[in-house]
Amino acid sequence: MNKKLTKNSTKDKSRRDFIILTTCAMAGIGAASSFWPLIKSMNPSSEVLAMSTVEVNLSNIQEGQEKKVKWQGKPVLIRRRTKQEIDAARAANVESLRDPEPDEQRVYKGKNEWLIMIGICTHLGCVPVNHVTKDGNGWFCPCHGSYYDTSGRVIRGPAPKNMAIPNYFFLSENVVVIGKKA
Repeated sequence: MNKKLTKNSTKDKSRRDFIILTTCAMAGIGAASSFWPLIKSMNPSSEVLAMSTVEVNLSNIQEGQEKKVKWQGKPVLIRRRTKQEIDAARAANVESLRDPEPDEQRVYKGKNEWLIMIGICTHLGCVPVNHVTKDGNGWFCPCHGSYYDTSGRVIRGPAPKNMAIPNYFFLSENVVVIGKKA
């Protein structure tokens, strides 16, 4: 009788282990499936994904003109610079600027005439307006008096940094995609 009891208890133990393992596996699957909607809700919505980039047709912007577009709720200034504006931006003494950055780093390689930047003053967030300077056009912040050159770099005033350059790339000769690198 002792042998029979041992044989049954071994059989019961393996059966008990199987039931425990099956129950734990089902509980894990149930927990994972209940967390899936929570995890999926953390992904950006289609509206947010649509705002992440914007395509702009540049064909109607003449040399010396600029266009404002909205990207992620921010104004983006797109300026087709003149040769004089490009030359003035390249001739500036970069070391004398508050936030030294060469013009070549602020424009898309091979597309020097296009300056694309977020049109928000880096001091307190006002929107600068176009302003004619001795070197051509630049921008002036009417809120606190910061001046920016033809490359969007701060030249005087309380602004601590140059106007920001968003990620962008040229989809074609006349179409730019703002919000993404190529």
